[in-house]
Amino acid sequence: MSIATVNPTTGETLVNFAPLTDAEIESKLALAESAFKTYKKTDFTTRSNWLNQAATILERDKAKFAEIMTLEMGKPLKSAIAEVEKCALVCRFYSEKAPEFLADVSVSTDASSSYVSYQPLGIILAVMPWNFPFWQVFRFAAPALMAGNVGILKHASNVPQCALAIEAIIREAGFPQGVFQTLLIGASQVGAIVEDERVKAATLTGSEPAGASLASIAGKSLKKTVLELGGSDPFIVLETADLEAAVKIGTTARMLNNGQSCIAAKRFIVSESIGDQFEQALIAQFKALKVGDPMKEDTDIGPLATPAILKDIEQQVQKAIDHGAKVLVGGESIESNGNFYPPTILTNIEPDSDVAKEEFFGPVAMVFRVKNLDEAIDLANSTSFGLGASGWTNNSEEQEKLIKELEAGAVFINGLVKSDPRLPFGGIKRSGYGRELSIQGIQEFVNIKTVWIK
Repeated sequence: MSIATVNPTTGETLVNFAPLTDAEIESKLALAESAFKTYKKTDFTTRSNWLNQAATILERDKAKFAEIMTLEMGKPLKSAIAEVEKCALVCRFYSEKAPEFLADVSVSTDASSSYVSYQPLGIILAVMPWNFPFWQVFRFAAPALMAGNVGILKHASNVPQCALAIEAIIREAGFPQGVFQTLLIGASQVGAIVEDERVKAATLTGSEPAGASLASIAGKSLKKTVLELGGSDPFIVLETADLEAAVKIGTTARMLNNGQSCIAAKRFIVSESIGDQFEQALIAQFKALKVGDPMKEDTDIGPLATPAILKDIEQQVQKAIDHGAKVLVGGESIESNGNFYPPTILTNIEPDSDVAKEEFFGPVAMVFRVKNLDEAIDLANSTSFGLGASGWTNNSEEQEKLIKELEAGAVFINGLVKSDPRLPFGGIKRSGYGRELSIQGIQEFVNIKTVWIK
């Protein structure tokens, strides 16, 4: 993929960028290494002031940054504005909490003094996706910079203006030159950067193949990685659930970011006794969504980010139909110059089929019916993914069983699965490993050093 801004609403290529040359990459790595030697000695108060300033800039210019996001990857403008606001929130969270999260921890031993100290590692590479082009970066950058690390960003090739805007925000906030840099490079250039001895660790949010590739390269050099990969999150609705709330939140959970979210509700697993009622209510919700220009305030669903993603969704839905699935609403692309696909509901999918286990990265919901809670949990756990899960029931025993037995990095009861700076975020199984956010996130990329003094 070329590095370019291509408006997914119209298909128009607006600007192209030349990938950095090897010499330019070398210059940026050298600058990052030099910056770290000084930056690691700054105190928390100084870093906190800079990060709070970044939050102020985000809040001040949120409309401008939101328009860049919408222009490059198609999310509705109102969602883009909310994303910028969330980035400011994570900056303020870590500016306040980092000193507490990384404070020395005294431990009583046979020494006169012993404690655990948290110290920065150095240059951290972040390989980030296009679907939340500001949030994914800031939830890495805020803790990494507060910990005293320096960051280099390889952003998705279809959001280069977002990548450049983020670097500009961090520089304007006062962070020294070289502490955070954007590298406009192709995927083929990442491996050499991971292997470079100056780069100490890497984090990636993206596809399973991309994560496996980066982890393999990093593993050969014995470097720490954190991976947040795909998901096919179950959304379980049982008999005692508040059905109206479940349908409303379920629609939001599936359609978030035009359906292009790893933690979107993708498999709706519903008790047979309420199956008809749930389906009819979900159909009504999906039909009420307005698909169109994401720059307009009343648009609910914008275009998919690229023609390739649209093609994948078309092929997946057709494959499901060929294997017996029934389309309740949607199911065919919208004629336009953009990458539009309508909200779609599929039923009658064989639970053991390949389709049932795949991730649909677009506005497509699969609905399954089950006889009881055990069957619901078995079906929920039947994929290779384990990112998030949502369970809907007002029965406390059912809630506890869902919490204990669902194989996921996060379980939300009667609520929308979402990331929150106050809570760790990440998956298990083939959805990745490691955690972002909260205290666990900031401690992923530090040297947890044991200190013992006689």
